[in-house]
Amino acid sequence: MANLKEVRNRITSVGSTMQITSAMKMVSAAKLKRAQDAITQMRPYANKLKEILQNLSASLDVSENAYAKPTSGERILLVVVSSNRGLAGAFNANVVKKANSLINNEYAGKQVSVIGIGKKAHDAFRRTAHTVKIDGIAEDVFEIFNDLNFNNAVPIAEALMKSFTSGQFDRIDVIYNQFRNAAVQVTQAERFLPIEANPETDVNASAVDYIFEPSKEYIVGELIPSSLKTQLYKALLDSFASEHGARMTAMHKATDNAKDMLRDLKISYNKARQAAITTEILEIVAGAEALNG
Repeated sequence: MANLKEVRNRITSVGSTMQITSAMKMVSAAKLKRAQDAITQMRPYANKLKEILQNLSASLDVSENAYAKPTSGERILLVVVSSNRGLAGAFNANVVKKANSLINNEYAGKQVSVIGIGKKAHDAFRRTAHTVKIDGIAEDVFEIFNDLNFNNAVPIAEALMKSFTSGQFDRIDVIYNQFRNAAVQVTQAERFLPIEANPETDVNASAVDYIFEPSKEYIVGELIPSSLKTQLYKALLDSFASEHGARMTAMHKATDNAKDMLRDLKISYNKARQAAITTEILEIVAGAEALNG
């Protein structure tokens, strides 16, 4: 059994750790409320806009829509969205694992490039052959989470769209954690470009003769890019809310574990203290008997 000093030091250390994890839990809970409100308000608009975008693309000729042109599918870009900090359970590991799974299985044999939005994803792929630099996206792109808003997400979306229309990539997928609730985050891999048709849309939708107002040129030049920027911003908001939910849950479990450990250590300390007192009493009694004898 450890001596009293060692147990006291461990009790102090675990107590300090518990205070830190409890404070981190409260901070994440406060940030989660704002992030959750942002994504729950944004999601219905973004999902409906995506549906309209898919239906619209199905009605346009491929030659009229540069964002839906068929490609060979050999050059693929994975945009991996993570957080800048750890202590969030398996939050960051899940998106990295999903990206590696796609690289090694579904996209095996193809030319796959990766760009990380978030320091953890950036660091995970920094030394691999898949890392790529895209014009318009800075090396410190992960700092976007320090001030996440639509205006800061626009340059990233524009750079991704330009890399697709210029022929640098044939397909762009976004991998991120979709927010469900504070305890549940689902890792998603969604196609960003080219725009895919809505599977629920009638197969004859492309044969319908639409009257466009405003013109097709305006829709292709303004509405579709605006919708793509919204889709990327939604993914960033989802990831941001998921990060705080995962961290709050992880810190809650860490605090509970620290409490259990603290209780066990105090029991061990009391047992060691009682054993030490009993030993001292026995030594005193034995010494007194020896003197009396």
